[in-house]
Amino acid sequence: MKQKLMDMLESRQDEMIQIRRHLHENPELSFQEKNTAQYIADFYKGKDVEIQENVGNGYGIIVTIHGDHPGKVVGLRADFDALPIQEETDVPFKSKNEGVMHACGHDGHTAYMLILADCLIQLKSSIHGTVKIIHQHAEETPPGGAKSIIESGVLDDLDMVLGTHLFPSHPAGTIGYRSGYAMAGRNYFKLKIKGKGGHGSSPHNANDPIVAGSYFVTAIQTIVSRRLNPFDMGVVTIGSFDGKGSFNIIKDSIEIEGDVRYMEKSTQEKIEKEIRRLTRGIEEQFGVTCQLEYKDDYPPLYNHPEVTEQVVSILKDSKDPHITDIIEYPMLTGSEDFAYYLQKTPGVFFYIACKPKNVEQAYFNHHPKFDIDEEALLVSAKAVGHVVAEVCGR
Repeated sequence: MKQKLMDMLESRQDEMIQIRRHLHENPELSFQEKNTAQYIADFYKGKDVEIQENVGNGYGIIVTIHGDHPGKVVGLRADFDALPIQEETDVPFKSKNEGVMHACGHDGHTAYMLILADCLIQLKSSIHGTVKIIHQHAEETPPGGAKSIIESGVLDDLDMVLGTHLFPSHPAGTIGYRSGYAMAGRNYFKLKIKGKGGHGSSPHNANDPIVAGSYFVTAIQTIVSRRLNPFDMGVVTIGSFDGKGSFNIIKDSIEIEGDVRYMEKSTQEKIEKEIRRLTRGIEEQFGVTCQLEYKDDYPPLYNHPEVTEQVVSILKDSKDPHITDIIEYPMLTGSEDFAYYLQKTPGVFFYIACKPKNVEQAYFNHHPKFDIDEEALLVSAKAVGHVVAEVCGR
């Protein structure tokens, strides 16, 4: 089965690229991926599979491939939403949708997964078990699509779940992995500080929320530097300070938005506790009123050590000429809602390098000039295919 699958994937590399370019030209934002979802569903029409559409809180699609023999149930996930970014690349298949771009590689994830799934459908007679293809919407925007797909119950029978992500950190052919905690959890907060507006010439008759907010921005950094154990990973970032007004007017209120990253739940709880404590202190010290909104977004991503070891062993033993290197990645402070699948089912999320050829420094994910070496699509398909063939093949 494995050799047949690899030969099929290699013969359809050009098709993967064509699909990726079509999706790249037609990106859609999280929870708005109607046309993308229809394109995916249409791809499976007439094929010997079970298709479930509109799964979860959006346009999620689950495609179930029942093998002809009993065995394990394996889930393979690919996300398909884009980002609110104006594309600045110089490619002939540039985004046609103003202000929307596949700047994170989800077009590539979907392209390789469609072809891999189609090949597995054709090899059903050799499959021992069931393969569930998880075409997931809305990875980029909390609450995301993963959690709701899991809560729908359609994946309750999974024995293993696999996911990948394109990163331009190394040349195509390199695969990265990290056992245990691999990507950070994420929280969001918004603080509204209400003071008393007035004329800039008479601050004593007003109560300036910008002064209180400025103190908050500075003081919040002491949470990481002075409240956390130096060995615990924590990041607190202020991404927005909305205090714009006229130069000679003291505003009535301002809003601050921020981002928290962490690896351990205890760290998250400590940071949240300190932010709330600091907010109360701002009210007392400056005589303002604070409204704090604090939300959990995605949990830390934990790759199960046993599954990670199994996958790495399979990839190393494959001797595949398209897989040139397998390396251990450091922990990443980015977040991924694939973490929800791993909370429920043993699995692993690994990285497919896609650094474009002939560039010294690649633009990273979420950059308006982000691009990939499309050779990485075949690497993705073959890497996941090797694992499926070992787990579900004979």
